[in-house]
Amino acid sequence: MSSLKAVLFTFLLLVCSGAAHAELEITVTGGDVGALPIAIVPFTQDGDIQLDLAQVVDNDLSRSGRFRTLPRGDMLQKPVTPTQVDAKTWRAQGIDNLVIGQAAKSDGGYVVRFFLIDTVSGQQIMAYDIPARSLAQMRYVAHQIADLVYEKLLGVPGYFNTKIAYVSATGLQHERRFELIVADADGENPRVIAMSREPLMSPAWSPDRKQLAFVGYERGRSAIYLHTLSTGKVKRLVSERGINGSPAFSPDGRYLAVTLSFENNPDIYVIDLQSGARRRLTDHYGIDTEPAFSPDGRTLVFTSDRGGQPQIYQVSVDGGDARRVTFEGRQNLRASYAPDGRSIVVVNYAGGRYRIGMVDLTSGDLRILSDGRLDESPSFAPGGAVVIYATQGPHGAELATVSVDGRVRQRLRQTTGDVREPAWSPLAR
Repeated sequence: MSSLKAVLFTFLLLVCSGAAHAELEITVTGGDVGALPIAIVPFTQDGDIQLDLAQVVDNDLSRSGRFRTLPRGDMLQKPVTPTQVDAKTWRAQGIDNLVIGQAAKSDGGYVVRFFLIDTVSGQQIMAYDIPARSLAQMRYVAHQIADLVYEKLLGVPGYFNTKIAYVSATGLQHERRFELIVADADGENPRVIAMSREPLMSPAWSPDRKQLAFVGYERGRSAIYLHTLSTGKVKRLVSERGINGSPAFSPDGRYLAVTLSFENNPDIYVIDLQSGARRRLTDHYGIDTEPAFSPDGRTLVFTSDRGGQPQIYQVSVDGGDARRVTFEGRQNLRASYAPDGRSIVVVNYAGGRYRIGMVDLTSGDLRILSDGRLDESPSFAPGGAVVIYATQGPHGAELATVSVDGRVRQRLRQTTGDVREPAWSPLAR
């Protein structure tokens, strides 16, 4: 059995056994000076529901930096239904909005009912019954509540009920081990889906969140793989001589853009995932790599050194001449589009530092978001309010997030080993 087949066989066993990894520790710095004051009152829950649903909602909203949650010890009331809410009491504590709820068994499963109350008007502005088939779904229900509250009050989609994929590396030299991990957006429920003694790189989510593309190595030779999360099935999509790298799904999930070098220099190719047909999109003597589709699927951005130093270029999916879109800084790399398609996030190199920046595609203006010296692999959260990336912490590589206004930052650190190559999943469909 070849080393990679052995890796994939081990990987399948891990999927079946539900193998997990150490959770990411989260620290938050900064905050929005205009953070909205809100109280998340403890829900009443049936005794077999051990998860504190309201606390998960509270953690989601407070970590976003856009909300200032009231500590439970300061709550003068703990209502369960809207009729029990005394709006004047909450207003006196400076609370504009209130979340209350209850969770109980229902029809062989569970249902979580929650209300969002505007204490200024005294009106109920949102109410939902969210079903859960099992206790295992309770954390996702809590994230869904946080998403609904976030979108109702801020007008942009929440990102709490999403996933992140990342690569963890532990050990040294011949004991080095790489793991591809999928976890909840808050770092909980990490699950190892692939492992190898050779590097795993560039995870990319399909638009329906059902598959991950990634780069793996066998005896030093790269290949691009597709992993189906529900079944654990792994398909080797392409393994040409030379470079096989940087997979990126099209918005409709029909195509995968990749970097291949088997014909000449590294260029961008588009692969039809149903037929397997490949189409060469760029053909240049420079190095073209790191493609990413626009939200409407009409264009791609990619990194190229065709001008002498790596910069970001944009090209139609139908091919043709590429247009340079970054000009500030000595280098710009690893671009991806914001969900609205109006800007891109990049790794900007200037003054001896690699930092995360946002480039307005209309004006070309660059705004630096991160403050590290070796920041890399940026990925937007759904909705575009937050960017996740890899950085160097005091104990090695770790993940970080930053709001697009630069005010709110999080660090996601593993107690052992490095974590890098983050990719934020789309919203669940």
